[in-house]
Amino acid sequence: MNAFMKMIRQPFRFRMFLLINLPSAYFSGVRIKYITEDKCAVTVPYKWFSKNPFRSTYFACLAMAAEMSTGALTLSHIYKRNPSVSMLITDMSAEYYKKATGITTFLCRDGIALRDAVEEAIAANGCNVITVKSIGTNEAGEMIAEFSFTWSLKVRNK
Repeated sequence: MNAFMKMIRQPFRFRMFLLINLPSAYFSGVRIKYITEDKCAVTVPYKWFSKNPFRSTYFACLAMAAEMSTGALTLSHIYKRNPSVSMLITDMSAEYYKKATGITTFLCRDGIALRDAVEEAIAANGCNVITVKSIGTNEAGEMIAEFSFTWSLKVRNK
């Protein structure tokens, strides 16, 4: 298990990471449910800080959780790498299917593809682009939303 996964599996350390680096995700209640090399599940609750006037989870909070499910996997493959690799979202699209009125769980199953994209960028000593998907479901297993994120991975010059 790599150092990033060890850090985010410790609830206190991960919450401090969120508070310092992603305060809006911290206050919205976005949490990593689990992460492995190939997949990551992230939850976001429907609560006061994440709600909209239509009695559902605000779309931006859903997007945060979906992005974190892909971003945590990406970070796990570039954290403390030598050479250093930067990551940046260059495109995002979403489709919404149902109101999010409870806990929504976003699952990204593209960890191996992200790992391979990082390795290709390093091997080329340049950049690589990959599009990954995160699917959000409610507690009943019904699909709430589907997000696609395009990540640009670039080897940093020293």
